[in-house]
Amino acid sequence: MISAEQRLSMNIENLSFDDIKKITAEQRLETDRVWIDLLLNDTRKTVSSFGSRLLRQRIKIEEEFARIEKMRKFEEEYSDKIVGGFDEAGRGPLAGPVVSAIVILKKEAKIMFLNDSKKLTAKQREDLYNEILENAVDFGIGIIDNTRIDEINILNAVHYAAVQAFNNLCKMKPEVLLTDALEIKGLPETIKQTPIIKGDSKSVNIAAASIIAKVTRDRLMIEKSHEYPQYNFAVNKGYGTDEHINAIKKYGLCPIHRKTFCKNFL
Repeated sequence: MISAEQRLSMNIENLSFDDIKKITAEQRLETDRVWIDLLLNDTRKTVSSFGSRLLRQRIKIEEEFARIEKMRKFEEEYSDKIVGGFDEAGRGPLAGPVVSAIVILKKEAKIMFLNDSKKLTAKQREDLYNEILENAVDFGIGIIDNTRIDEINILNAVHYAAVQAFNNLCKMKPEVLLTDALEIKGLPETIKQTPIIKGDSKSVNIAAASIIAKVTRDRLMIEKSHEYPQYNFAVNKGYGTDEHINAIKKYGLCPIHRKTFCKNFL
């Protein structure tokens, strides 16, 4: 690795643009301010433009770090406690289960681009899913299927799925549970619940739970799409798109549809 002092003393005008890009990649200098300043001050347009691009990347990363730090606010309020986050996926679809997740991230975890799962692309969620599991002390998942949702209604199903997720935590239980604007029924009274409006974009643990729940449910619906291809669950994930509603009108309901959600389409 080239030290900051060495970079300051370098005469980069003797380096070709290809050499500069190679050094940048090999030394991971994409966000190094000393290196970027050298590039910005180079008289060659291609080099200075490259420096400008790296500077924009650095600013973007700094802004992301600041956003993530802000999302740790609620966790820091309970820094002496075991803090977890809860969220669910699948309240509104016409088919499939509701999935709840509780995640307890390591206190030192700083995962870039954590956010409300709905604000992320499928690829971003998949990438973050693995990173979350690597940085989690523990996580639990609860799944309530469509038949049970029809029996007890969706809100009660969310509560049951949340309790399942809690019971499926293997290593530890949270002392404080941050939730996305929901107080969960059925958890031990010793656990302090803190409902936060739009919590999945304000708390790192809730955002992590949001992503785990969403990815888990999406994978289940992709599996079901092979069994019931006419509804295209791999794309719509059971939500009421025009294509999905038209398929219901044409083919009727399949075994994973929520009958209480589909009355208006039959």
